Amino acid sequence: MLGERKEGQKIIRMKSLSPSTDVGALAKKVLEECKMIPASRLPQVEQLLYYLQNRKSSPVESNVEKKGKRTVKPKELTPFEGIELNEEASITRVDEYIELLYEGIPEKIRGSALILQLARNPDNLEELLHNETALGALARVLREDWKQSVDLATIIIYIFFCFSSFSQFHGVVSHYKIGALCMSVVEHELKRYDAWREELRKKNKACESAPENGSLRRDQDKALRKYHGLLAKQEQLLRVSLYLLLNLAEDTRTELKMRNKNIVGLLVKVLERDDEELLVLVVSFLKKLSIFLENKNDMAEVDTVERLARLVPCKHEDLLNLTLRLLLNLSFDSGLRAKMVEVGLLPKLTVLLGDENNRQMAMRILYHISMDDRFKGMFVYTDCIPQLMQMLYEHGEEEIETELISICINLAANKKNAQLMCEGDGLKMLMKRALKMKDCLLMKMIRNISQHDGQIKSLFIDYVGDLAAEIKEEEEEDWVLECLGTLANLTIPDLDWELVLKEYNLVPYLKDRLKPGSAEDDLILEVVIMIGTVSMDDACAVMLAKSGIIPALIELLNAQQEDDEFVCQIVYVFYQMVFHQATRDVIIKDTQAPAYLIDLMHDKNAEIRKVCDNTLDIIAEYDEEWGRKIQSEKFRFHNNQWLEMVESRQADESEPYLYDNDNDRTDLFYSADGITPGDGSVSPDFFSDLQPQNGDSHHAGDIGDVFDQTSSSPARPVTAYGFRPDEQPFYQYS
Repeated sequence: MLGERKEGQKIIRMKSLSPSTDVGALAKKVLEECKMIPASRLPQVEQLLYYLQNRKSSPVESNVEKKGKRTVKPKELTPFEGIELNEEASITRVDEYIELLYEGIPEKIRGSALILQLARNPDNLEELLHNETALGALARVLREDWKQSVDLATIIIYIFFCFSSFSQFHGVVSHYKIGALCMSVVEHELKRYDAWREELRKKNKACESAPENGSLRRDQDKALRKYHGLLAKQEQLLRVSLYLLLNLAEDTRTELKMRNKNIVGLLVKVLERDDEELLVLVVSFLKKLSIFLENKNDMAEVDTVERLARLVPCKHEDLLNLTLRLLLNLSFDSGLRAKMVEVGLLPKLTVLLGDENNRQMAMRILYHISMDDRFKGMFVYTDCIPQLMQMLYEHGEEEIETELISICINLAANKKNAQLMCEGDGLKMLMKRALKMKDCLLMKMIRNISQHDGQIKSLFIDYVGDLAAEIKEEEEEDWVLECLGTLANLTIPDLDWELVLKEYNLVPYLKDRLKPGSAEDDLILEVVIMIGTVSMDDACAVMLAKSGIIPALIELLNAQQEDDEFVCQIVYVFYQMVFHQATRDVIIKDTQAPAYLIDLMHDKNAEIRKVCDNTLDIIAEYDEEWGRKIQSEKFRFHNNQWLEMVESRQADESEPYLYDNDNDRTDLFYSADGITPGDGSVSPDFFSDLQPQNGDSHHAGDIGDVFDQTSSSPARPVTAYGFRPDEQPFYQYS
């Protein structure tokens, strides 16, 4: 019979080919299986097989294998139970199979199953694509009959899934609106699942209420068997539908359409299931979606973390790996991190630190959790810190993984964690390795440990010399910064800082680094903090004052006056120095530090104001001249607030409590501390230079208290004598 001649090719996959394979025998086997190749081509087949057997991997493949990284993907779909046929389909009989799609449900199932056989071979997809009649009929049957037969819906969606596996065929799947249909199928099946569960719950409850009733027991067993049968078929349908949607979501515009139809809510609901392959697919889909903020927010609104928590740990290696990757994506959100701790993931992730395959993922999630101060203390109640210390110890002289040292740095900021890290020879091991390798990150961890008061700081006495020896010009700034920061934290009363400064000649280094621009700001700030620490020692304070460090600090204060941290630390140095007689005299008599402190007395930063006030109180106590200036400034500042308030109230004549009439008016007089209240008269020039300033709002309340007393007894005017420098108002009835 004459017919149209077509050109084509058949791809034969040699899955069993290995370096030890007998190429000659395999070539004969290929010829036997594939009748299209004539026997005369045997040498050519052998040559091709020999080439494949000896082909070298590409550099990219080699690198991937070397690193041991693997991309976890959902398992390839295979024909589901109950939809396989004994007959073999042929591409030449497609028209016969299409005819079956116009018959009853059994015939439609058979016809679509035969077309599925063809579609599962990628070589046939191109020809099926051009058969618009077949695709149109399949799409129509799916749209009209999917609720009538789960098997039929599964088979037809599977056919379109075969097309969706290749990006170039996504257009045809979208053309027939199969994606939207799949969303409807998934949503409907999840509602059916809830109905089955509710029905089963009622039967269980009825059986429990009457356990002796055999009829109810049999009814319950029958319902349970039916439920499991329906569940198996439904999970097949869900799996093929969601896999098709996952393939289509390759296009972000299509993914956005799915999001608008609540794909996240549907997927999270499927996480309740126990079928591991279905869960692998769902978690893969959620992981892909989670990289977009909107999808992540959708996941935060439903119980995503709670449902993922039950999968950690699990025996299915791919499912566990994918779940950890999804949790890592979600852990960038602080609210979801809190939820992870709340549902008990912290100890579970700690256990996974011992799992070589999942250690890195677990550590990254733990790192994100450790960033939050609320959760640092919770690590104490797990086995995490001993495991981390063991890992650090096992690294020897190798470079420490970034994730490992990062989580250690974060956890060291908590006192209880730091105590655990120092147990045994923990601190000794850390110091020895850090100093030997000059590891900045490890020293940063040690620096965090050193900030905690109590027994921990005393452990560092043995290492003060080692740390001081590292503070020199030729060392890297980052390394010096960490060593200096660690030393600056050691506020230990018994430590002889004078000996340390002399032995390691640190004063010239500290003074040189105070010059603005001499180093990075972080290092200069640590130098200031270090000076504040050593200034606690009387002899050190004198040594520093004589070296000219105080003028250098004032110059730095001028340069960094906009930086609150710098200002606060420099003022703290002055605070430490005014404690000692020798340095107090230098600061008061030889520098303008008190004047700068007076200027900063009303700074907007509360911490700066507090340190300034304390320092000025000490200066005022020891120097009468500066004491009067400081007292006068405080008095001027507080009375300015009162003057401004009183003037504004007197200007508003509508307020009845200021005075009852023009002849009976409250007289207000102001007196500086030390002026004896008499008839209330004060020199008219006393307040002539006062300028209104913005002050604390609470002074208005104090003034109101004065006026309230007059309003209750209008016939007895009040003579008020202002604020003393201690901010307390004083007044008397006249």
